[in-house]
Amino acid sequence: MNWLARVLYFKLLGWKLIGSWPAGVRKSVVIVVPHTSWHDFYMGLLVRRILRINIKYLAKKELFKPPFGWYFKWMGGTPLDRTPGQKKVEAIAAIYGDKEEFHLAMSPEGTRKKVKDWKTGFYYIARLAGVPIVMISFDYGKKTVKISKPLYPSEDREADFKKIRSFYKDVIGKIPHFT
Repeated sequence: MNWLARVLYFKLLGWKLIGSWPAGVRKSVVIVVPHTSWHDFYMGLLVRRILRINIKYLAKKELFKPPFGWYFKWMGGTPLDRTPGQKKVEAIAAIYGDKEEFHLAMSPEGTRKKVKDWKTGFYYIARLAGVPIVMISFDYGKKTVKISKPLYPSEDREADFKKIRSFYKDVIGKIPHFT
């Protein structure tokens, strides 16, 4: 199936891949920005297949209801109850302790719509779990997916977010006015 993903991604769709999966990184929080369209889902599946990395993802629990819930679970999804007041960051960070290898994709925007501020849970999950953040951009303007080197969260959140934001500078989403 890897060859099919490569043919679809590189030849049929005409996209490029910049960077590679960081060697030796067995656990990470993967942030994918911008998230503006449902097209990001199948693009992510193609890239995941090409990289040969088992990246899981969280999605709103409503997606996991019939008739398609089985598909989202089969593709590595876990339903997320977005009810306020839960200790989601701590619960998600604890998952890393039980695994030899675990990569979790998240969208800091938390939605496919334009947002002013990102949600910061991904950052605190990475800090609590002691894992790096791997940044991936889906640039529909340039038809490229770019992969960063791992960023290990420090005690200086502001400096870390400056680095993260700079990685996504000038990236255009599928729906440009949402980016």
